[in-house]
Amino acid sequence: MKRTLWLLLLLCVLPLGVRGEEPAYRYTVVSTAAEYDSETLRYQMLSCRINGVPCYVTTVWVADPARQIRKAISPWHQDLASAEGLAAKIEGVALAINGSGYVSPQYPAIPDNYPGSSADYYYTPLGSLTVVDGQVYRNLTGVPYYGLTLEQDGLHMYVGEDNEAVLAQHPIQTWSFYEGCPMSLNGEDLLDHTWRFAVNPYKRTILAKLPAENTYLILTVTAERGISLTDANTFLNGEFQPEWIYNLDGGPSSALLRRLHGKKLLRLICGADQRIVDVMGFVE
Repeated sequence: MKRTLWLLLLLCVLPLGVRGEEPAYRYTVVSTAAEYDSETLRYQMLSCRINGVPCYVTTVWVADPARQIRKAISPWHQDLASAEGLAAKIEGVALAINGSGYVSPQYPAIPDNYPGSSADYYYTPLGSLTVVDGQVYRNLTGVPYYGLTLEQDGLHMYVGEDNEAVLAQHPIQTWSFYEGCPMSLNGEDLLDHTWRFAVNPYKRTILAKLPAENTYLILTVTAERGISLTDANTFLNGEFQPEWIYNLDGGPSSALLRRLHGKKLLRLICGADQRIVDVMGFVE
């Protein structure tokens, strides 16, 4: 039964035009770049074009999100690491993407409501709350949380929530970026359309929760000219009707990695040698 539902879900990646409707975007599937199929983890990675821009659309299902969605993080306050190096730390990882935005001497800006100076946040993720394997690394009192958490029933997106309310849900992991990075909730556009980061085209890593149980979608925009968050919102809401959409760190930090079934080594599908603060991995 689950396999039947999975196949029906994958049919949703066909362009709306094929299904007799006229979309507000151009979506073309070029090829199937990768597939993975086990009893506990399945994904399909499509090479595609959105409004002419090369991208990857990856639909992933896990049987037990709390155990199968993992985080690896660079040494706190010490340094950054490559996405490949971080992903390799996750035992059994079959699929991985770049994670949180971060602060470093090269990218020193912190939000105005964060206490202290930029240097206080070097080599750590952005976000008022950082949780790694259930341990709280950062909790900025009075600064609301914008980001993703992994909880017992899967990934959740928070939009300006009080940190204590988030911690009351016993998050296992967190991933965060700017407070403007929650893109959509139940079809409602949350983006600030005056924010240059949202309306200008960039490389992107965008994560969405699909309606099917334990099923997520990763949009990886690989081309230098990229796409805007506003266009990505239009595409994802029009094509998949997700419960929520969130923009993870992108640009030169973008990374998409996969492991062949039965193999040990990860392969970098896209991304460069940019050092980053953490990754999100999916395991069997």
